[in-house]
Amino acid sequence: MSISVPRTAPAVDDEYYDLGSFSRPISTWVDMAQRWFDRGLVWAYAFNHDEAIACFEQALHHDSALAVARWGIAYAIGPNYNKGWDAFDPRDRQISLRRARAELARARTSSGSEVEMALVDALSLRYPTDDPDDEAALAAGMADYADAMTALAAARPDDADVSTLAADALINLTAWQLWDTGTGNPAPGSRVVDALALLDQVLSTPQGREHPGALHFYIHVMEMSAHPEHALPAADALRDLVPDAGHLRHMPSHIDVLCGEYHPAVQANLAAVEADRRFVEARGPLNFYSLYRAHDLHFAVYAAMFAGQSRLALAAAEELHDQLTPEVLSVASPPMADWLEAFVPLRVHVLIRFGRWEDLIAQPLPTDSVLYCTTTATIHYGRAMGYAATDRLDQARREQRPFEAAYSRIPESRTLFNNTARDILAVGLAMLDGEIAYRAGDFERSFAYLRTAIERDDSLPYDEPWGWMQPTRHALGALLLEQGRVAEAAEVYAADLGLDPTLARPCRHPNNVWSLHGYHECLVRLGRQAEAHIIAGQLELARARADVAIEASCACRLEVFDVGAAAESGREADIAAPGEGDPAEPEPPACCAH
Repeated sequence: MSISVPRTAPAVDDEYYDLGSFSRPISTWVDMAQRWFDRGLVWAYAFNHDEAIACFEQALHHDSALAVARWGIAYAIGPNYNKGWDAFDPRDRQISLRRARAELARARTSSGSEVEMALVDALSLRYPTDDPDDEAALAAGMADYADAMTALAAARPDDADVSTLAADALINLTAWQLWDTGTGNPAPGSRVVDALALLDQVLSTPQGREHPGALHFYIHVMEMSAHPEHALPAADALRDLVPDAGHLRHMPSHIDVLCGEYHPAVQANLAAVEADRRFVEARGPLNFYSLYRAHDLHFAVYAAMFAGQSRLALAAAEELHDQLTPEVLSVASPPMADWLEAFVPLRVHVLIRFGRWEDLIAQPLPTDSVLYCTTTATIHYGRAMGYAATDRLDQARREQRPFEAAYSRIPESRTLFNNTARDILAVGLAMLDGEIAYRAGDFERSFAYLRTAIERDDSLPYDEPWGWMQPTRHALGALLLEQGRVAEAAEVYAADLGLDPTLARPCRHPNNVWSLHGYHECLVRLGRQAEAHIIAGQLELARARADVAIEASCACRLEVFDVGAAAESGREADIAAPGEGDPAEPEPPACCAH
C-alpha cells in the first residue's frame, strides 16, 4: 500500500482552512490562481507538502501558464529539513525526482516575472539527475541550489521570500546538525551563520515579523544553538499567525521547552492537535502529514510530563496510540512503520513518570510483535520497571529477558525522528539494570548503571522532544537522595536545571518541577537556606499547574523526605548530613550566588 496525495479542492472555496493573511503577489491576473498559490506557499512553509502540492495544482487549474506554480510543486515534492534525500525510500525518491524535473522543464516554457524565473533556474540545480541512486549528484545539487539561492538573495535583499528560501536551502545542507551543541559553534560543514544572517534581515522588517516561513526556519536555526531564548519573540509571533496550520501552531514549543516554558509548550501543541484534527477530517490519515500529527501529540506528552500534568499527558499518549493504526503503519511508501511505530508506546513513559506501577505491569502486548516491534520492547521495559519499583525482583528479571530479546529484534530503520529506536531504548537497558540493582541493595552498581544511562541519554543526536522522555538524572538524583548522598544529588539537579555549565544547552531542563523539588530538598538538607528560599519560590510556581503531588524527582524513590519540617525546625537531626563518601559541598551555582 502507498500513500495517495489529495488532489481536490473543497467544493465551496470559503470552507478552506484559515491560513492567515500571508500573500506573495505573482504574475497572474487570475484571482483564484493567486489565492491557491498563496495557500500552497503557506503549506510549504508549514511542512504540509502534500497539501501544498494540491494547492499549487489548483493554481495551475486556474492559470495553466503559471511558471511559479510549477516551481512550487517542484519545491514541495523534494527534500526538506525533516526529510532529506536519505530519508526518501527508493520509489518515493524516483517519483519525486521525475515529477520535479518535469515541472521545472514545463516552467521554463511558461510565463513568469524575472524573479520567478530565477527561482525556477535555481531550483533546477537541486535536481541535477534523474537517477535516484546517484547520491553524489543529489548532494552536489543541494549545495549548488544553496549557492544559487544565496546569490539570488544578495541580488534581491528586499525580497523576504527569496531570503527565506535561501536560508532554508542553507540549513538543509546539514539538517539537524547546524550547531555543535557542546561548544555552541557552527557544526562542521554547517552554513548556519549565513542562514541566520538572512533570517535576521527578514525578521528586522515589519513584513518579515509576520512571515510564516522566516519565523519557522528561525526557530529551527536557533533551537540547537547556545541561546535558544533569542528565538522567543519569533516563537510568540508565530503562535497564532496561521490558525489552521498545525505544524506552525506547534513550532513555538521547540523554543518553549528549552527555556523552561512548559505551559506555553503544552498550549501550543494542544492548539496544533486541534488544527490537525480538522485537517485529518478532510484529508484522512493516510498521508505523510500523519508524521507531523504524531509529532504534535508527542510534544504535548513531553511538555505535560515536565509540567507534572498526568491527565493531559496520558490523554495525549492515548490519542497518539489510537491514531497509529495497523492501516497507517502498513503503508509501504513512504515506510510509515519505520517513521511512526516508535510513537505508539509513549504511554509507558508517562506511566513511569507518574509512578503508575500496577498500570505498567498490566500493559498488554501487541498481537503483531513484528509491526509493533518497538512497542513490544517498550512494554516489556515498562513492566520490568513496575516490578522493580515494587520490589518484585524475580518478576522484574523475568521481564528483563524478553525486553532485551525484543530490543535485539528492532531494525535499525525504525526511528523516532532523529534517533533510532535502538539508540533510544539503549538508555532503557541501562536504566533497568540500575533500578534492579538498586532494589537488590547493590547501590554502587546501581549508580554506575544509572550514570551509563545518563551518558547514553546525553549522547543521543539532537531532537526536540528529546529522544528519551524522562531525564535520566531525575532517577539518579532521587535514589542518591534516598541513600543520603545529598551533595552528589545536588550536583545532579543543578546540572539538569542548567544552573551550572556542566551540560550542553539542549540537555538542560530549566525550571522543571521535578529537579526543582530535588534541588530544593538538597539545599535544605545541606543547610544552604538562602539558596533554598530562592528555589522554593520557583518550585511553588512550577508545581502550581501539576495535577499530582510532587514528592520526588522520580517515582522510583520510595522514601519521602519532609522538607518543610526540616526547614522549619532547622534541627541537625532533621537536616541530614551528606552520606559517607560524598564529595565536599559544591560551590553554589553562579546564578544562585546572589
